[in-house]
Amino acid sequence: MTQRVYNFSAGPAMLPLPVLEEAQRDLVALPGVGSSVLEVSHRSKTFTEIIQKAEGNLRQLLAIPEDYHVLFLQGGAQMQFAMVPMNLLRGTRKTADYVLTGTWSKKALKEARTQGGVRVAWDGQQTEYRRVPEAEQLELRSDAAYVHITSNETIQGVQFPSEPEVGEVPLVCDASSDFLSRPVPIRKYGLLYACAQKNAGPAGVTIVIVRDDLLQRCGDDLPSMLNYRVLAENNSLLNTPPVFAVYIVKLVTDWLLNEIGGLEKMDEINRRKARLLYEAIDRCGGFYEGHAEPSSRSVMNVTFRLPNSELEQRFLQGAAARDLVSLKGHRSVGGFRASIYNAMPMEGVQRLRDFMLEFYEAHKG
Repeated sequence: MTQRVYNFSAGPAMLPLPVLEEAQRDLVALPGVGSSVLEVSHRSKTFTEIIQKAEGNLRQLLAIPEDYHVLFLQGGAQMQFAMVPMNLLRGTRKTADYVLTGTWSKKALKEARTQGGVRVAWDGQQTEYRRVPEAEQLELRSDAAYVHITSNETIQGVQFPSEPEVGEVPLVCDASSDFLSRPVPIRKYGLLYACAQKNAGPAGVTIVIVRDDLLQRCGDDLPSMLNYRVLAENNSLLNTPPVFAVYIVKLVTDWLLNEIGGLEKMDEINRRKARLLYEAIDRCGGFYEGHAEPSSRSVMNVTFRLPNSELEQRFLQGAAARDLVSLKGHRSVGGFRASIYNAMPMEGVQRLRDFMLEFYEAHKG
């Protein structure tokens, strides 16, 4: 097997090695089927079993109640930025509240404005999106169509430690970058969506978990492929779904259940990984400047800078020599971003931590 590097990419991100090995082993022909998963009909018994098992695994991992639908869609989170207001805002004569904690929540707001009235319930721009809001800072309306949050901002590296209280208003969440990384109280949400390519699978499939009563808001004037109610009525099979991507989601959720032991165990592992890097940042007396305030630090995306661009270039070169790749931060923030999603092994984080401390000792002046 080709030597694998430790890939800290924000997405598409690392997949669990056992998942890749199983997919490789069975790629030419699924056991007992005689055809590749890339070739089977989405209407076949084989794929029906795959998608039902993927949904069943998600329901078990997240304790999804029976009155929620699980949809496997396409278009990524950015499609959901538009679909959410199309389905839940249009025709309500209400406005929707958006909480802006970084780049992706701002993009969600921009798309929502094309569909109806929106309000900004809090904007972290003045803090350079270094933290999420305190509860008393949220200006929420009791008659809003919904409240939208982004649970984890990959670019800024900030994360909600828990769900904001929104009363009876449906809470809608873009959970793309921390989906399946920790337990989630689904009952607190009206709708939760996530593109798969961080923790759940490859790019190409988007998972939507939506409470059944909200499906009644979906207007008949919407195109069928953009209507949650129609998609739910057709069990995500209105058109050909991303068959291979759903198959990988099934394998990833098998891995989470059978090898990791569930999301509480996954959360414990993820927090240990994040703690290693944040402790290294804090030990170095400001040499590494973290972007996020400590109370809002992301467990998934650790963002930091060095004192100058020359040192940052040396850091990237030294990291690459140690098989630590895709650490460069987003151009809007700069510096570095270590994405340590579920599939990043502890050994990779330890190697990065050790290099950070070694680099500090060599360049602290």
